[in-house]
Amino acid sequence: MRSGYHLVLMLFGPIAQKESPVKIKLILGSLLVMVITGQPILAVAQEVKNGVARELVSKLALPNLDGHNLTAVTVELDPGISAPAHMHDAFVFVYVLKGKVKSQLGNAVPVEFSAGESWSEAPKSVHTLTQNLSTTDHAKLLVVFIGKEGAKLTTSGKISH
Repeated sequence: MRSGYHLVLMLFGPIAQKESPVKIKLILGSLLVMVITGQPILAVAQEVKNGVARELVSKLALPNLDGHNLTAVTVELDPGISAPAHMHDAFVFVYVLKGKVKSQLGNAVPVEFSAGESWSEAPKSVHTLTQNLSTTDHAKLLVVFIGKEGAKLTTSGKISH
């Protein structure tokens, strides 16, 4: 498994190599603290639909992956809510910031993830279940997309798989 530092090296190449692993971890940690505490990194309105709130955290071009962006979004699920089936035209990394969720990709066995745990999804994978397992508390996810400029990051609705 790759560390956060290795992921940054892979994505940002020469720029990241000029920084020490400690500084990279400090930057990533600062971004995570800003997300957890709700401090705005990029001022964008929150979109709420069917008990699922999405808010853009950051979007930036990847300097060594021409024509690709990294987009970070927080997703907050109301208590007991399940998001509709969906897919992404990008690689997806999901980190559970708060709560406990059940996730299922395609026909695979559903898996439960708690705060501090993560999973990834390949482009075009059908995410058949994202469910907040609590009936009293919100669940919050940090979702990071890596995809081509202009890619449709999320497609919901009737999806065949």
